[in-house]
Amino acid sequence: MSTLPDGFDTWDEIRTAYHVARLGTVSAAAGHLGVHHATVIRHVDALESRLGVRLFQRHARGYTPTEAGQDLLSVAAVTDEQFSELAHRLRGRGEAVEGDLVITTIGGLAPRLVPVVAEVQAAHPGLRVRVVADARVFRLEYGEAHVAIRAGTAPQDPDNVVIRLGEARMALLAAPAYATAHGLPGTLAEMAAHRFVSGLSSPPRTPFHRWLEERVPPTQVVFRTDEPESAATAVAAGIGIGFLPEEAGAGLLPVLAHEAHFASPLWLVTHEALHRTAKVQAMVQALRAAARPWHADTPPPDSEEIG
Repeated sequence: MSTLPDGFDTWDEIRTAYHVARLGTVSAAAGHLGVHHATVIRHVDALESRLGVRLFQRHARGYTPTEAGQDLLSVAAVTDEQFSELAHRLRGRGEAVEGDLVITTIGGLAPRLVPVVAEVQAAHPGLRVRVVADARVFRLEYGEAHVAIRAGTAPQDPDNVVIRLGEARMALLAAPAYATAHGLPGTLAEMAAHRFVSGLSSPPRTPFHRWLEERVPPTQVVFRTDEPESAATAVAAGIGIGFLPEEAGAGLLPVLAHEAHFASPLWLVTHEALHRTAKVQAMVQALRAAARPWHADTPPPDSEEIG
């Protein structure tokens, strides 16, 4: 068999020639491939020209492979079969709730998210879930994540399916130990005399951290972190007063509850190419069911899909 030239990328031509050899005529190959018979002839002629050998003997009854044609087409047959097996496996993978599933989310949602993941994995033990809490916006179109949970304004990418998931509600909280040692501010003016936990970013990325740093001098922020778990630990240890998710407030004391309260919409985002796959749907449906109490006024989730 002739050596293929560097950069050889003529699988369409090889596949056409394979089906001509298998079916014996140009018209039969064209019908099988769903193309015009002139396309079949052009592919075969181009392939022979590229290789510099004749692959078929033409005669009135059809095309018969030459010895060189038999060599090439035996490889094409194996490759065509491998592609068919690959397509079958990929379709099966899309129908099975198994394999890797990456969820990217905002920090602080672990208490809500982990029970949902546990429920889905209990029903589908072959599913391996990786949860990434990161402020960076992961590119779903590049396969960086299968499911994203985002806060703030609704994502606008037309290739994404966006579902309203509820709200992330943040409250200013303090530990009883802090209140014992320092008291609690009763007014906004009294905040300047207290110690606080806030974020690292300057200017702050989140609206609640912006609100806090507009009202207290930098010297009163005694602990800074962008890790929600570290912030929760610092507040619970009595280091300072800080914003935490409302559900993290068990055992903590609310501070200025009427003034220091923020709610941001949560959005469940998937790429349209993966949205209907079984594993993504299993997680999406579980999250939507779990998120019903996350809505302030419990709007019907089925009316909240965008895209």
